[in-house]
Amino acid sequence: MFAGRHWLRYIGPGVFLASLLIAVGAAAGQEKQAASQPKAEEQKAILCKSCGAEILEAPSAFDKDGNPLCAECAASLGGAATASEGYDIRTTKYLLGDWGGMRTDTEEAGVNFSFLLGTMSQTNFRGGQNTHNAHETGGKSFYNFELDLEKMGLLPGATIFARVIQTWNSGIREDVGSLTPPYWSAGSSGDRSFELDKWWYRQRLFDDRLEFRLGKLQNISDLVDKNVYADNYMGKFMNSALGFNQTIPVRKGLGAFVRVWPVDWLYVQGMVVDPDYSQTTCSHGFGGFDTAFGGEDRFTAFWELGLVPRFDTARGRLTGHYRFGTWLDPGPKEIFVNNLGGLRTPQHRNDDMGFYFNFDQMVWKENDDPKDKQGLGVFARYGGAHADVNRINHFWSTGTAYQGLIESRDADVLAFGVAQSILSSRYRRNIDPRADRETVYELYYAIKLTPWCTITPDIQVITNPGGNKDARDALVGGLRVKIVF
Repeated sequence: MFAGRHWLRYIGPGVFLASLLIAVGAAAGQEKQAASQPKAEEQKAILCKSCGAEILEAPSAFDKDGNPLCAECAASLGGAATASEGYDIRTTKYLLGDWGGMRTDTEEAGVNFSFLLGTMSQTNFRGGQNTHNAHETGGKSFYNFELDLEKMGLLPGATIFARVIQTWNSGIREDVGSLTPPYWSAGSSGDRSFELDKWWYRQRLFDDRLEFRLGKLQNISDLVDKNVYADNYMGKFMNSALGFNQTIPVRKGLGAFVRVWPVDWLYVQGMVVDPDYSQTTCSHGFGGFDTAFGGEDRFTAFWELGLVPRFDTARGRLTGHYRFGTWLDPGPKEIFVNNLGGLRTPQHRNDDMGFYFNFDQMVWKENDDPKDKQGLGVFARYGGAHADVNRINHFWSTGTAYQGLIESRDADVLAFGVAQSILSSRYRRNIDPRADRETVYELYYAIKLTPWCTITPDIQVITNPGGNKDARDALVGGLRVKIVF
Protein backbone atom coordinates (compact mmCIF):
# COMPACT_ATOMS: atom_id res chain seq x y z
CA MET A 1 0.00 0.00 0.00
CA PHE A 2 1.15 3.58 -0.49
CA ALA A 3 0.05 6.76 1.23
CA GLY A 4 -1.81 8.08 -1.76
CA ARG A 5 -4.05 5.07 -2.22
CA HIS A 6 -7.21 7.12 -1.62
CA TRP A 7 -7.01 8.39 -5.20
CA LEU A 8 -8.79 5.12 -6.02
CA ARG A 9 -11.97 6.44 -4.38
CA TYR A 10 -12.09 9.30 -6.86
CA ILE A 11 -10.89 7.58 -10.00
CA GLY A 12 -13.29 4.64 -9.54
CA PRO A 13 -16.50 6.51 -10.48
CA GLY A 14 -14.66 8.24 -13.33
CA VAL A 15 -13.43 4.96 -14.78
CA PHE A 16 -16.94 3.51 -14.47
CA LEU A 17 -18.57 6.39 -16.33
CA ALA A 18 -15.83 6.53 -18.97
CA SER A 19 -16.14 2.79 -19.61
CA LEU A 20 -19.90 3.10 -19.93
CA LEU A 21 -19.65 6.01 -22.37
CA ILE A 22 -17.06 4.22 -24.53
CA ALA A 23 -19.18 1.09 -24.73
CA VAL A 24 -22.43 2.92 -25.45
CA GLY A 25 -20.66 5.03 -28.07
CA ALA A 26 -19.31 1.94 -29.78
CA ALA A 27 -22.74 0.32 -29.84
CA ALA A 28 -24.37 3.48 -31.11
CA GLY A 29 -21.78 3.75 -33.85
CA GLN A 30 -22.47 0.19 -34.88
CA GLU A 31 -26.22 0.82 -35.05
CA LYS A 32 -25.69 4.08 -36.94
CA GLN A 33 -23.51 2.38 -39.51
CA ALA A 34 -26.06 -0.41 -39.94
CA ALA A 35 -28.85 2.13 -40.41
CA SER A 36 -26.87 4.13 -42.96
CA GLN A 37 -26.04 1.13 -45.14
CA PRO A 38 -28.32 0.37 -48.10
CA LYS A 39 -30.37 -2.80 -48.14
CA ALA A 40 -28.54 -6.01 -48.92
CA GLU A 41 -29.86 -6.21 -52.47
CA GLU A 42 -28.74 -2.60 -53.16
CA GLN A 43 -25.22 -2.87 -51.73
CA LYS A 44 -22.26 -2.81 -54.08
CA ALA A 45 -20.42 -6.14 -54.11
CA ILE A 46 -17.12 -6.29 -52.22
CA LEU A 47 -14.48 -8.00 -54.37
CA CYS A 48 -11.25 -9.63 -53.33
CA LYS A 49 -8.32 -7.53 -54.54
CA SER A 50 -6.24 -10.64 -55.31
CA CYS A 51 -8.62 -13.02 -57.13
CA GLY A 52 -11.66 -10.81 -57.79
CA ALA A 53 -14.11 -13.14 -56.02
CA GLU A 54 -17.09 -11.57 -54.28
CA ILE A 55 -16.81 -11.42 -50.46
CA LEU A 56 -20.26 -12.15 -49.08
CA GLU A 57 -19.53 -11.09 -45.48
CA ALA A 58 -17.61 -8.16 -44.08
CA PRO A 59 -13.94 -8.68 -45.01
CA SER A 60 -11.72 -9.85 -42.15
CA ALA A 61 -8.34 -9.57 -43.90
CA PHE A 62 -6.61 -6.94 -46.01
CA ASP A 63 -3.45 -6.59 -48.05
CA LYS A 64 -0.65 -4.18 -47.19
CA ASP A 65 -2.52 -1.33 -48.93
CA GLY A 66 -5.73 -1.96 -47.03
CA ASN A 67 -7.61 -3.66 -49.87
CA PRO A 68 -10.02 -6.49 -48.88
CA LEU A 69 -9.05 -10.14 -49.33
CA CYS A 70 -11.15 -13.28 -49.32
CA ALA A 71 -10.38 -16.03 -46.80
CA GLU A 72 -8.58 -18.21 -49.36
CA CYS A 73 -6.25 -15.45 -50.53
CA ALA A 74 -5.59 -14.32 -46.96
CA ALA A 75 -4.59 -17.87 -46.04
CA SER A 76 -2.31 -18.18 -49.06
CA LEU A 77 -0.53 -14.96 -48.09
CA GLY A 78 0.02 -16.19 -44.53
CA GLY A 79 0.64 -13.75 -41.71
CA ALA A 80 1.09 -10.77 -44.03
CA ALA A 81 -2.64 -10.56 -44.66
CA THR A 82 -3.83 -10.86 -41.09
CA ALA A 83 -1.18 -8.47 -39.81
CA SER A 84 -2.65 -5.74 -42.00
CA GLU A 85 -6.17 -6.22 -40.68
CA GLY A 86 -7.74 -2.91 -39.75
CA TYR A 87 -8.69 -2.01 -36.17
CA ASP A 88 -12.42 -1.68 -35.55
CA ILE A 89 -13.51 -0.76 -32.01
CA ARG A 90 -16.86 -2.50 -32.58
CA THR A 91 -15.47 -5.89 -33.55
CA THR A 92 -12.04 -6.17 -31.97
CA LYS A 93 -11.68 -8.78 -29.22
CA TYR A 94 -9.68 -6.37 -27.04
CA LEU A 95 -10.27 -2.65 -26.58
CA LEU A 96 -6.59 -1.97 -27.26
CA GLY A 97 -6.51 -4.30 -30.25
CA ASP A 98 -3.62 -6.59 -31.16
CA TRP A 99 -0.90 -3.98 -30.43
CA GLY A 100 0.15 -4.03 -34.08
CA GLY A 101 0.43 -7.82 -34.02
CA MET A 102 2.62 -7.89 -30.90
CA ARG A 103 -0.07 -9.50 -28.73
CA THR A 104 -0.43 -12.43 -31.15
CA ASP A 105 3.33 -12.80 -31.47
CA THR A 106 3.87 -12.93 -27.70
CA GLU A 107 1.04 -15.46 -27.24
CA GLU A 108 2.54 -17.71 -29.90
CA ALA A 109 5.86 -17.42 -28.05
CA GLY A 110 4.17 -18.55 -24.82
CA VAL A 111 3.88 -15.20 -23.02
CA ASN A 112 0.31 -14.08 -22.27
CA PHE A 113 -0.84 -10.86 -20.64
CA SER A 114 -4.38 -9.60 -20.15
CA PHE A 115 -5.88 -6.57 -18.43
CA LEU A 116 -9.50 -6.75 -17.26
CA LEU A 117 -11.52 -4.00 -15.57
CA GLY A 118 -14.78 -4.64 -13.75
CA THR A 119 -16.72 -1.70 -12.33
CA MET A 120 -20.01 -1.73 -10.46
CA SER A 121 -22.51 0.86 -9.26
CA GLN A 122 -25.18 -0.25 -6.75
CA THR A 123 -27.88 1.43 -4.71
CA ASN A 124 -30.01 0.20 -1.81
CA PHE A 125 -33.36 1.67 -2.85
CA ARG A 126 -35.49 0.35 0.00
CA GLY A 127 -35.27 -1.46 3.33
CA GLY A 128 -32.20 -2.97 4.91
CA GLN A 129 -30.22 -0.98 7.48
CA ASN A 130 -29.99 2.30 5.61
CA THR A 131 -31.10 3.94 2.35
CA HIS A 132 -29.62 7.43 2.92
CA ASN A 133 -26.59 7.78 0.62
CA ALA A 134 -26.68 3.99 0.27
CA HIS A 135 -24.91 4.11 -3.07
CA GLU A 136 -21.44 2.95 -4.06
CA THR A 137 -19.35 2.72 -7.20
CA GLY A 138 -16.47 0.31 -6.87
CA GLY A 139 -14.67 -2.41 -8.68
CA LYS A 140 -11.51 -4.31 -9.41
CA SER A 141 -8.72 -4.36 -12.00
CA PHE A 142 -7.03 -7.64 -12.95
CA TYR A 143 -3.55 -7.93 -14.46
CA ASN A 144 -3.03 -11.56 -15.52
CA PHE A 145 0.34 -12.98 -16.56
CA GLU A 146 0.93 -16.51 -17.85
CA LEU A 147 4.01 -18.28 -19.19
CA ASP A 148 3.29 -21.34 -21.33
CA LEU A 149 6.46 -23.34 -20.78
CA GLU A 150 5.50 -25.84 -23.49
CA LYS A 151 5.25 -23.15 -26.18
CA MET A 152 8.53 -21.75 -24.92
CA GLY A 153 10.11 -25.14 -25.52
CA LEU A 154 10.99 -25.66 -21.85
CA LEU A 155 8.57 -28.15 -20.28
CA PRO A 156 5.57 -29.92 -21.89
CA GLY A 157 2.20 -29.30 -20.20
CA ALA A 158 3.55 -26.70 -17.77
CA THR A 159 2.42 -23.11 -17.14
CA ILE A 160 3.19 -20.41 -14.58
CA PHE A 161 0.41 -17.98 -13.71
CA ALA A 162 0.30 -14.78 -11.62
CA ARG A 163 -2.43 -12.21 -11.02
CA VAL A 164 -2.08 -8.68 -9.65
CA ILE A 165 -5.24 -6.81 -8.62
CA GLN A 166 -6.40 -3.36 -7.58
CA THR A 167 -9.71 -2.68 -5.85
CA TRP A 168 -11.57 0.44 -4.76
CA ASN A 169 -14.53 1.19 -2.49
CA SER A 170 -16.34 -1.19 -0.16
CA GLY A 171 -19.81 -1.82 -1.57
CA ILE A 172 -23.20 -1.39 0.14
CA ARG A 173 -23.27 -4.51 2.31
CA GLU A 174 -23.36 -2.49 5.55
CA ASP A 175 -26.29 -0.43 4.23
CA VAL A 176 -28.22 -3.59 3.41
CA GLY A 177 -27.11 -5.47 6.52
CA SER A 178 -27.01 -8.76 4.61
CA LEU A 179 -25.14 -11.97 5.35
CA THR A 180 -23.73 -11.96 1.83
CA PRO A 181 -22.47 -8.89 -0.08
CA PRO A 182 -24.78 -7.76 -2.93
CA TYR A 183 -21.64 -7.58 -5.08
CA TRP A 184 -19.03 -10.00 -3.84
CA SER A 185 -15.27 -9.48 -4.02
CA ALA A 186 -15.16 -6.61 -6.50
CA GLY A 187 -16.65 -3.54 -4.88
CA SER A 188 -16.58 -5.08 -1.40
CA SER A 189 -12.85 -5.29 -0.76
CA GLY A 190 -11.97 -1.69 0.07
CA ASP A 191 -8.97 0.11 -1.39
CA ARG A 192 -6.02 -2.09 -2.33
CA SER A 193 -3.19 -1.14 -4.64
CA PHE A 194 -1.23 -3.64 -6.70
CA GLU A 195 -1.67 -6.75 -4.59
CA LEU A 196 -0.25 -10.11 -5.72
CA ASP A 197 -3.57 -11.91 -5.52
CA LYS A 198 -2.75 -15.41 -6.84
CA TRP A 199 0.15 -17.31 -8.34
CA TRP A 200 0.81 -20.94 -9.14
CA TYR A 201 2.76 -23.49 -11.12
CA ARG A 202 0.50 -25.88 -13.05
CA GLN A 203 1.53 -29.18 -14.64
CA ARG A 204 -0.61 -31.36 -16.90
CA LEU A 205 0.38 -34.93 -17.71
CA PHE A 206 -0.89 -38.00 -19.60
CA ASP A 207 -2.94 -36.08 -22.21
CA ASP A 208 -4.38 -33.83 -19.48
CA ARG A 209 -5.63 -36.82 -17.45
CA LEU A 210 -3.62 -35.53 -14.48
CA GLU A 211 -3.24 -31.94 -13.32
CA PHE A 212 -1.64 -30.45 -10.24
CA ARG A 213 -0.97 -26.92 -9.02
CA LEU A 214 1.36 -25.47 -6.39
CA GLY A 215 1.27 -21.88 -5.18
CA LYS A 216 -1.10 -19.32 -3.77
CA LEU A 217 -4.51 -20.82 -4.53
CA GLN A 218 -8.15 -19.96 -3.88
CA ASN A 219 -10.72 -22.70 -3.46
CA ILE A 220 -14.11 -21.26 -4.45
CA SER A 221 -14.56 -19.69 -7.90
CA ASP A 222 -11.28 -21.21 -9.14
CA LEU A 223 -11.15 -24.89 -8.18
CA VAL A 224 -13.96 -25.94 -5.82
CA ASP A 225 -17.75 -25.71 -6.25
CA LYS A 226 -17.46 -24.46 -9.84
CA ASN A 227 -20.64 -23.87 -11.85
CA VAL A 228 -21.17 -22.96 -15.51
CA TYR A 229 -24.05 -20.58 -14.76
CA ALA A 230 -23.24 -19.29 -11.26
CA ASP A 231 -19.66 -18.83 -10.10
CA ASN A 232 -18.13 -15.71 -11.67
CA TYR A 233 -19.01 -12.30 -10.24
CA MET A 234 -17.47 -10.51 -13.26
CA GLY A 235 -19.94 -11.95 -15.76
CA LYS A 236 -22.71 -13.82 -13.94
CA PHE A 237 -24.65 -13.28 -10.68
CA MET A 238 -23.41 -10.43 -8.48
CA ASN A 239 -24.54 -11.58 -5.03
CA SER A 240 -22.10 -14.03 -3.43
CA ALA A 241 -25.00 -16.27 -2.37
CA LEU A 242 -25.42 -17.11 -6.06
CA GLY A 243 -21.69 -17.38 -6.68
CA PHE A 244 -20.71 -20.17 -4.30
CA ASN A 245 -22.02 -22.37 -1.49
CA GLN A 246 -22.14 -20.34 1.72
CA THR A 247 -21.38 -23.34 3.94
CA ILE A 248 -17.97 -23.86 2.31
CA PRO A 249 -15.12 -22.04 4.12
CA VAL A 250 -13.45 -19.58 1.74
CA ARG A 251 -9.69 -20.02 1.70
CA LYS A 252 -6.86 -18.33 -0.21
CA GLY A 253 -3.25 -19.11 0.60
CA LEU A 254 -0.32 -21.35 -0.12
CA GLY A 255 -1.43 -24.83 -1.03
CA ALA A 256 -1.56 -27.72 -3.47
CA PHE A 257 -4.25 -29.04 -5.82
CA VAL A 258 -4.54 -32.25 -7.86
CA ARG A 259 -7.22 -33.48 -10.29
CA VAL A 260 -7.43 -36.85 -12.05
CA TRP A 261 -9.63 -37.78 -15.03
CA PRO A 262 -9.69 -41.63 -15.17
CA VAL A 263 -12.35 -41.43 -17.92
CA ASP A 264 -13.83 -38.57 -19.93
CA TRP A 265 -17.03 -38.36 -17.87
CA LEU A 266 -15.54 -38.61 -14.35
CA TYR A 267 -12.94 -36.74 -12.29
CA VAL A 268 -11.73 -36.72 -8.69
CA GLN A 269 -9.83 -33.86 -7.10
CA GLY A 270 -8.32 -32.81 -3.81
CA MET A 271 -6.91 -29.58 -2.41
CA VAL A 272 -5.11 -28.40 0.74
CA VAL A 273 -4.56 -24.74 1.57
CA ASP A 274 -3.11 -22.81 4.49
CA PRO A 275 -6.03 -21.55 6.65
CA ASP A 276 -3.90 -19.01 8.56
CA TYR A 277 -2.86 -16.87 5.60
CA SER A 278 -4.08 -13.26 5.72
CA GLN A 279 -3.72 -10.16 3.60
CA THR A 280 -2.09 -8.48 6.59
CA THR A 281 0.61 -11.12 6.56
CA CYS A 282 1.05 -10.62 2.83
CA SER A 283 1.41 -6.85 3.22
CA HIS A 284 4.42 -7.40 5.48
CA GLY A 285 6.17 -9.20 2.65
CA PHE A 286 6.05 -12.81 3.83
CA GLY A 287 3.44 -13.87 1.25
CA GLY A 288 2.07 -16.58 3.54
CA PHE A 289 5.30 -18.61 3.82
CA ASP A 290 5.62 -17.82 7.54
CA THR A 291 2.21 -19.35 8.34
CA ALA A 292 2.32 -22.21 5.81
CA PHE A 293 5.73 -23.43 6.97
CA GLY A 294 5.63 -22.18 10.54
CA GLY A 295 3.18 -21.74 13.40
CA GLU A 296 0.26 -24.18 13.57
CA ASP A 297 0.71 -27.38 11.55
CA ARG A 298 -2.67 -27.49 9.76
CA PHE A 299 -4.28 -27.17 6.36
CA THR A 300 -7.92 -26.85 5.27
CA ALA A 301 -8.72 -29.74 2.91
CA PHE A 302 -11.29 -30.15 0.14
CA TRP A 303 -12.30 -33.22 -1.88
CA GLU A 304 -14.64 -33.34 -4.87
CA LEU A 305 -16.05 -36.01 -7.19
CA GLY A 306 -17.40 -34.78 -10.53
CA LEU A 307 -19.58 -36.39 -13.19
CA VAL A 308 -19.68 -34.87 -16.69
CA PRO A 309 -22.49 -36.52 -18.66
CA ARG A 310 -23.29 -35.73 -22.29
CA PHE A 311 -26.82 -36.09 -23.70
CA ASP A 312 -27.14 -36.18 -27.50
CA THR A 313 -30.34 -34.65 -28.92
CA ALA A 314 -31.63 -33.53 -32.30
CA ARG A 315 -30.39 -30.03 -31.50
CA GLY A 316 -26.93 -31.12 -30.44
CA ARG A 317 -25.18 -32.30 -27.32
CA LEU A 318 -26.43 -31.08 -23.92
CA THR A 319 -23.60 -30.80 -21.42
CA GLY A 320 -23.81 -30.99 -17.64
CA HIS A 321 -21.65 -31.15 -14.51
CA TYR A 322 -22.57 -32.86 -11.23
CA ARG A 323 -20.27 -32.31 -8.24
CA PHE A 324 -20.19 -33.94 -4.80
CA GLY A 325 -17.74 -32.60 -2.25
CA THR A 326 -16.68 -32.48 1.38
CA TRP A 327 -14.26 -30.34 3.38
CA LEU A 328 -12.30 -30.41 6.65
CA ASP A 329 -11.40 -27.22 8.51
CA PRO A 330 -8.97 -27.96 11.38
CA GLY A 331 -8.94 -24.54 13.03
CA PRO A 332 -10.70 -23.85 16.34
CA LYS A 333 -14.26 -22.51 16.14
CA GLU A 334 -16.30 -21.17 19.04
CA ILE A 335 -19.28 -23.29 20.03
CA PHE A 336 -22.62 -21.47 20.22
CA VAL A 337 -23.53 -21.43 23.92
CA ASN A 338 -25.18 -18.92 26.20
CA ASN A 339 -22.22 -17.30 27.96
CA LEU A 340 -24.47 -15.93 30.75
CA GLY A 341 -23.38 -12.38 30.18
CA GLY A 342 -19.70 -13.27 30.05
CA LEU A 343 -19.68 -15.50 33.13
CA ARG A 344 -19.19 -18.70 31.14
CA THR A 345 -15.83 -19.42 29.50
CA PRO A 346 -16.08 -19.71 25.68
CA GLN A 347 -15.77 -23.25 24.34
CA HIS A 348 -14.11 -24.22 21.06
CA ARG A 349 -14.05 -27.23 18.78
CA ASN A 350 -11.53 -28.24 16.11
CA ASP A 351 -11.83 -30.29 12.91
CA ASP A 352 -15.10 -28.96 11.57
CA MET A 353 -16.52 -30.78 8.53
CA GLY A 354 -19.22 -30.20 5.92
CA PHE A 355 -20.47 -31.40 2.54
CA TYR A 356 -21.95 -29.95 -0.63
CA PHE A 357 -23.68 -30.85 -3.89
CA ASN A 358 -23.69 -28.76 -7.05
CA PHE A 359 -24.90 -29.24 -10.62
CA ASP A 360 -25.40 -27.33 -13.86
CA GLN A 361 -27.15 -28.71 -16.92
CA MET A 362 -28.04 -27.34 -20.33
CA VAL A 363 -31.59 -28.51 -21.01
CA TRP A 364 -32.28 -27.00 -24.45
CA LYS A 365 -30.19 -25.73 -27.37
CA GLU A 366 -31.25 -23.48 -30.21
CA ASN A 367 -29.19 -25.35 -32.82
CA ASP A 368 -26.78 -28.27 -33.26
CA ASP A 369 -23.62 -26.18 -33.72
CA PRO A 370 -21.24 -27.46 -31.00
CA LYS A 371 -19.59 -24.02 -30.75
CA ASP A 372 -22.90 -22.21 -30.28
CA LYS A 373 -23.91 -21.83 -26.63
CA GLN A 374 -27.38 -20.39 -27.22
CA GLY A 375 -30.00 -22.13 -25.13
CA LEU A 376 -31.41 -22.71 -21.67
CA GLY A 377 -29.47 -23.99 -18.68
CA VAL A 378 -30.35 -24.69 -15.04
CA PHE A 379 -28.28 -25.02 -11.86
CA ALA A 380 -28.64 -25.81 -8.15
CA ARG A 381 -26.52 -26.08 -4.99
CA TYR A 382 -26.92 -27.47 -1.50
CA GLY A 383 -24.55 -27.55 1.47
CA GLY A 384 -24.59 -28.52 5.12
CA ALA A 385 -22.30 -27.84 8.10
CA HIS A 386 -22.37 -28.48 11.86
CA ALA A 387 -24.93 -26.32 13.66
CA ASP A 388 -22.89 -25.88 16.84
CA VAL A 389 -20.06 -23.83 15.24
CA ASN A 390 -21.41 -22.55 11.89
CA ARG A 391 -23.80 -19.61 11.79
CA ILE A 392 -25.06 -20.80 8.37
CA ASN A 393 -25.50 -24.55 8.68
CA HIS A 394 -27.81 -25.14 5.67
CA PHE A 395 -27.69 -23.45 2.29
CA TRP A 396 -29.37 -23.93 -1.09
CA SER A 397 -29.63 -22.04 -4.36
CA THR A 398 -31.16 -22.63 -7.76
CA GLY A 399 -31.73 -20.75 -10.98
CA THR A 400 -31.72 -20.64 -14.74
CA ALA A 401 -29.90 -18.80 -17.53
CA TYR A 402 -30.70 -18.33 -21.22
CA GLN A 403 -28.14 -17.18 -23.77
CA GLY A 404 -29.44 -15.64 -26.99
CA LEU A 405 -33.07 -15.20 -25.93
CA ILE A 406 -33.50 -12.10 -28.11
CA GLU A 407 -33.06 -12.59 -31.84
CA SER A 408 -29.86 -10.97 -33.17
CA ARG A 409 -28.50 -10.77 -29.59
CA ASP A 410 -26.86 -14.20 -29.57
CA ALA A 411 -24.24 -13.45 -26.88
CA ASP A 412 -26.56 -11.76 -24.35
CA VAL A 413 -27.56 -13.70 -21.22
CA LEU A 414 -30.75 -13.41 -19.15
CA ALA A 415 -30.59 -15.18 -15.77
CA PHE A 416 -32.61 -15.50 -12.56
CA GLY A 417 -31.60 -17.16 -9.31
CA VAL A 418 -32.77 -17.73 -5.73
CA ALA A 419 -30.47 -18.49 -2.80
CA GLN A 420 -31.24 -19.09 0.86
CA SER A 421 -28.88 -19.14 3.86
CA ILE A 422 -30.48 -20.89 6.85
CA LEU A 423 -29.07 -19.95 10.24
CA SER A 424 -28.21 -22.57 12.83
CA SER A 425 -30.93 -23.55 15.29
CA ARG A 426 -28.28 -23.68 18.01
CA TYR A 427 -27.16 -20.14 17.15
CA ARG A 428 -30.79 -19.01 17.34
CA ARG A 429 -31.38 -20.77 20.65
CA ASN A 430 -28.23 -19.61 22.44
CA ILE A 431 -27.11 -16.39 20.72
CA ASP A 432 -29.87 -14.58 18.81
CA PRO A 433 -33.56 -15.54 19.09
CA ARG A 434 -34.34 -13.40 15.99
CA ALA A 435 -32.06 -15.49 13.76
CA ASP A 436 -33.94 -17.18 10.93
CA ARG A 437 -32.88 -17.21 7.24
CA GLU A 438 -31.87 -14.80 4.50
CA THR A 439 -33.20 -15.21 0.95
CA VAL A 440 -31.75 -13.55 -2.15
CA TYR A 441 -33.64 -13.15 -5.44
CA GLU A 442 -31.53 -11.85 -8.32
CA LEU A 443 -32.29 -11.04 -11.97
CA TYR A 444 -29.69 -9.80 -14.46
CA TYR A 445 -29.34 -9.25 -18.20
CA ALA A 446 -25.77 -9.25 -19.54
CA ILE A 447 -25.57 -7.15 -22.72
CA LYS A 448 -22.60 -7.98 -24.95
CA LEU A 449 -22.15 -4.58 -26.57
CA THR A 450 -18.84 -5.49 -28.19
CA PRO A 451 -16.48 -8.48 -27.86
CA TRP A 452 -14.52 -6.46 -25.28
CA CYS A 453 -17.37 -4.83 -23.35
CA THR A 454 -20.33 -6.26 -21.41
CA ILE A 455 -22.87 -4.14 -19.51
CA THR A 456 -25.12 -5.86 -16.97
CA PRO A 457 -28.19 -4.27 -15.33
CA ASP A 458 -29.05 -6.18 -12.15
CA ILE A 459 -31.79 -6.15 -9.52
CA GLN A 460 -31.91 -7.99 -6.20
CA VAL A 461 -34.52 -8.50 -3.50
CA ILE A 462 -33.04 -9.61 -0.16
CA THR A 463 -35.54 -10.76 2.45
CA ASN A 464 -34.62 -10.82 6.16
CA PRO A 465 -31.17 -9.27 5.60
CA GLY A 466 -28.65 -10.70 8.03
CA GLY A 467 -30.96 -13.64 8.66
CA ASN A 468 -32.90 -11.43 11.09
CA LYS A 469 -36.63 -12.16 10.89
CA ASP A 470 -37.38 -8.61 12.08
CA ALA A 471 -35.20 -6.89 9.43
CA ARG A 472 -36.67 -4.88 6.58
CA ASP A 473 -36.52 -6.52 3.15
CA ALA A 474 -34.10 -4.71 0.84
CA LEU A 475 -34.38 -3.77 -2.84
CA VAL A 476 -31.00 -3.33 -4.54
CA GLY A 477 -30.33 -2.16 -8.09
CA GLY A 478 -27.00 -2.14 -9.88
CA LEU A 479 -25.09 -1.81 -13.12
CA ARG A 480 -21.85 -3.62 -13.93
CA VAL A 481 -19.40 -2.83 -16.74
CA LYS A 482 -16.72 -5.32 -17.80
CA ILE A 483 -13.94 -4.16 -20.10
CA VAL A 484 -11.25 -6.41 -21.60
CA PHE A 485 -8.25 -4.33 -22.61
